[in-house]
Amino acid sequence: MRVLFAGGGTAGHINPALAIAGYLREKEPDAQILYIGAKGGMEERLVPAAGFEFKSITISGFQRKLSWKNIKKNVKTVLYIFTSSREAKKIIREFRPDLCVGTGGYVAGPVIREAIRLKIPSVIHEQNAFPGMTNKMLSRHADKTMLAVADAQKYMDPAARCVLTGNPVRPAVLRARREQARKSLGLDGRPLILSFGGSLGARKINEAVAALLAKSAKDGRFQHIHGYGQYGKWLPELLKEKGVDLSQHREIDVREYINNMPECLAAADLVICRAGAITLSELQAQGRAAILIPSPNVAENHQYHNAMAMVSRGAAAILEEKDLSGASLCAKVDELFREKKTIETLAENAANMAIKDSNERIYRIIQEVLADSK
Repeated sequence: MRVLFAGGGTAGHINPALAIAGYLREKEPDAQILYIGAKGGMEERLVPAAGFEFKSITISGFQRKLSWKNIKKNVKTVLYIFTSSREAKKIIREFRPDLCVGTGGYVAGPVIREAIRLKIPSVIHEQNAFPGMTNKMLSRHADKTMLAVADAQKYMDPAARCVLTGNPVRPAVLRARREQARKSLGLDGRPLILSFGGSLGARKINEAVAALLAKSAKDGRFQHIHGYGQYGKWLPELLKEKGVDLSQHREIDVREYINNMPECLAAADLVICRAGAITLSELQAQGRAAILIPSPNVAENHQYHNAMAMVSRGAAAILEEKDLSGASLCAKVDELFREKKTIETLAENAANMAIKDSNERIYRIIQEVLADSK
């Protein structure tokens, strides 16, 4: 079996592709896998590090904010649409895949489009509740359009052959158990709040969480683990200014990056985080209550739609960044913990949304498409 993957631009497109490719290799050890990404994109580093062959094409995405600088970039992007299609076709003809898998991002467009033109079986995977432009355009002609969230189907082409598969979730997240995790982390019986704004950090989340940490330090009501990210190294100093000496509060764990996320997620009673697709799938897999703070700085505001897919099902609370402050976050946390049943209900509804066999569902779709093409 020869399978070609295409997707990139953000980790939200790359990591699902790597998860699918990894599972495919487990099931089909002899499978030959090639990944096409954007030249200079983060996939150029992440894909070879995961052990997969990688080739790049020169392409860029359209800039949505109007400025002379962005207009020039968009002119280049138009030119790349034609040159990237030629590059993609050349790689496809050399590799001769039995199947192509697209996971979104502008790089997937020319690759999957050329594969379809060459009559190579092709499937796409959409991670978000509001699909990206590339997947919306490809959905009409792809053999299957795999969705992480059922809400996405109404935005796809009416001719799309959609199937619900969920997002691939890391095995470590699926395996983590609450009691074992709490014991390993040295927690007591108080509720644990886990908060983070991503690997880079989010200033507004850090500032709001600082107020929550200062409150917890005074009343001792919660245990708290917070990841402030690469650009949030100023947070410990801010906490000092608020009178919080971290060395005197063992119940508060503040660090740049949360390396043991599966364990922390399993131990948490409430999670405060962004609304990226994979993060939400992991929340659902662990059945955790959450306050979601969608990033307003993403394409087509897709994190808001991701969050609302959970909020509308009673599986999470939302606090938009425009309404976020230390006071509003503290008030929201107090509201959720006012009655024990509130947190329990959110957690239960989140667990009901979980699709824990996503990798196996996707693998079965790949097998079916291949069988139908013969």
